[in-house]
Amino acid sequence: MAKIVLVLYDDPVDGYPKSYARDDIPNITKYPDGQTAPTPSAIDFTPGELLGSVSGELGLRKYLESNGHTLVVTSDKDGANSKLDQELHDAEIVISQPFWPAYMTAERIAKAPKLKAIITAGIGSDHTDLQAAMDRGITVAEVTYCNSNSVAEHVVMQMLSLVRNYIPSYNWVTKGGWNIADCVARSYDIEGMHVGTVAAGRIGLRVLRLLKPFDVNLHYLDRHRLPESVEKELNLTHHTSLESLAKACDIVTLNCPLHPETEHMINDETLKFFKRGTYLVNTARGKLCDRDAIVRALESGKLAGYAGDVWFPQPAPQDHPWRTMPHHGMTPHISGTSLSAQARYAAGTREILEAYFSGKPIRDEYLVVQGGKLAGVGAHSYSAGNATGGSEEAAKFKKVN
Repeated sequence: MAKIVLVLYDDPVDGYPKSYARDDIPNITKYPDGQTAPTPSAIDFTPGELLGSVSGELGLRKYLESNGHTLVVTSDKDGANSKLDQELHDAEIVISQPFWPAYMTAERIAKAPKLKAIITAGIGSDHTDLQAAMDRGITVAEVTYCNSNSVAEHVVMQMLSLVRNYIPSYNWVTKGGWNIADCVARSYDIEGMHVGTVAAGRIGLRVLRLLKPFDVNLHYLDRHRLPESVEKELNLTHHTSLESLAKACDIVTLNCPLHPETEHMINDETLKFFKRGTYLVNTARGKLCDRDAIVRALESGKLAGYAGDVWFPQPAPQDHPWRTMPHHGMTPHISGTSLSAQARYAAGTREILEAYFSGKPIRDEYLVVQGGKLAGVGAHSYSAGNATGGSEEAAKFKKVN
């Protein structure tokens, strides 16, 4: 029987919820491109519950233990003596979420001689050294599309929050003020602006569709060009370089995977392409951006605002400069872990486990690495190599309860 190590974020400060704001959530069975939502044989949770924290256990304990497997659940993942490191020696499967990633570096993989699978409960497997996984023949899988629309909604929310100067205006209210001039001194309309996405996959395309009713001018950069019918439907302008996209746009959103080719694609040199006063939204991966270059661009006015919910490493150390830089709208990594999304990625994780244990093929759209090479969605979205370098900095994070 297998030992599964499940790494999840901590429970709420006030304890695991005893009730919820809503009684139910919509039942999503199919995504816009026709892909079906996760289809495990059963689930042992109520959709709409908090599943992504330690006590939620992704609803997996009953299923795994009833089949004779051992489940270890922890939030302690960073540092040489973490619970994760203590359990690696005989772990067969490691599962974590992008929001609280178990950084599976080559060093950690070497400590896990029995490791056969690394699963992302969500989208994005850049917290795994994919080359090391290929070299060891370890299967890497993620629950593709489970929270793509959730992230796209977050992108649009953060764009509007930056452009309309929402967060500072809200803060004036909480402080008892009525400072209209202070609020509107940095507030604009999004209507008529030029908005571009770097990558127009599931998330990027959804963002474009959500923005169309705002009467903005839409642009995209992607090596895989969208069908002509989609370009006409959304009146899209296609770009073949970041320079071309950045020079044309007032708002840029990053929606591409992180791998060695995209690491630090936004840096001091590429920021020179951007208009003064551009807004940048990044809900993809923090390491797409050079951390300090973003701070400098906000301080100089090159960027009018930066928002997103992805950092590097995660959790971000308390002295991470993105916490205190000007004109930001950062959140912890929450865009893809709404209660609605959790129901889908928990079900998808179970679907992957059911296939794994029964010896049946894992859905091609869930596979990142299999048989020593990139596979499925991985062959389309990733490149061989490693983007986990520097993740040890996460050990600097101090929990605040």
